[in-house]
Amino acid sequence: MAEAFQAVNVALGTTADAVVYTTPSATTAIVIHCQVANVDGTNAATLNIDHNDGSVVAALVSTLSVPANSAVNPIGGKLVLETGDELRAWASAASDLEMTIGILEIT
Repeated sequence: MAEAFQAVNVALGTTADAVVYTTPSATTAIVIHCQVANVDGTNAATLNIDHNDGSVVAALVSTLSVPANSAVNPIGGKLVLETGDELRAWASAASDLEMTIGILEIT
């Protein structure tokens, strides 16, 4: 088994169910860190994160308010993703929320 760490950095938009990460083929991925920062100096923004395993879409975070100039760690603990699984995320205001994800991919 080969292991590789991946970092995903994305400014979230307002399009619902926007894919921010897809697990590659023949890979199991473990999300070991997820942080979302609100870079808007004035307004709070809401955050949504879903896990899509190809047959079920499950909400991990639903309309979580992230205050201006602050950050949250919306995924407590580790999250295991199998081949083809997607993490989807979006915000109430475009470019207000920036997401950083640390992932361990095992092939």
